[in-house]
Amino acid sequence: MIDLREFDLAPCTGCGKCFESRRCCRDKDFNTIYNKIADSNGVFFVSPHYAPIPAKLCMLLEKMEEITFLHWWKDNTYQSEMYHIPAGIISHGGGSDWALTSYKAMVNDTIANALDTIQCKVIPYSAEWNTGIALAVKDVIGDKDIFPVQMYDWEIMERQIQEYVKYVVQQFDM
Repeated sequence: MIDLREFDLAPCTGCGKCFESRRCCRDKDFNTIYNKIADSNGVFFVSPHYAPIPAKLCMLLEKMEEITFLHWWKDNTYQSEMYHIPAGIISHGGGSDWALTSYKAMVNDTIANALDTIQCKVIPYSAEWNTGIALAVKDVIGDKDIFPVQMYDWEIMERQIQEYVKYVVQQFDM
C-alpha cells in the first residue's frame, strides 16, 4: 500500500527530461512510486472525492501520463511500463447514495482517463460502473470540529470492496 500523503511529490514542470530516462529527473519520490507500480501485477487507486481528486494523486498521474505520452507521440505503437496492468478504482465521499454518480464522473472517470493514457487496463465494477466503484457515507453529522463527521455502513462497504477486489485480482494473471 502506498499512502501518497507520506511522499513529497512535486508537479511536472514539462521539462521533457523524462523522455530519455522514463523517470522524473527531479522527483525521487515519484520515481519510487512509479517503479512500484511498474513492477506490480495490478494496482488499486483509492481516492476521496474533493477538488475532484487530491493534489498528490493529480501530480502522480500527470507525470505518469507525460512519460507515456512523450513516447507514444514519437511512436504510436509504444507500450508503456504500465501497459495492460489491471487497475481498480475505488472512490468515496461525504454524500449519500444520491451523490455516487457525481463521484463516478468527477473521481473515477478522471482517474480512469489518466490510467487509460498510461495504458493501464481499468477494470469495471459493473456495466453501469465501468470505471470502478464509488462508496457513499451513511450519514454526515456536524461537530465542533471544522470537518464534518462521516458515518459509514462498514458491512455494505466491505462486501462491495471485497467483491470488486476479488474481480480485479482475477485479472492480474490474465
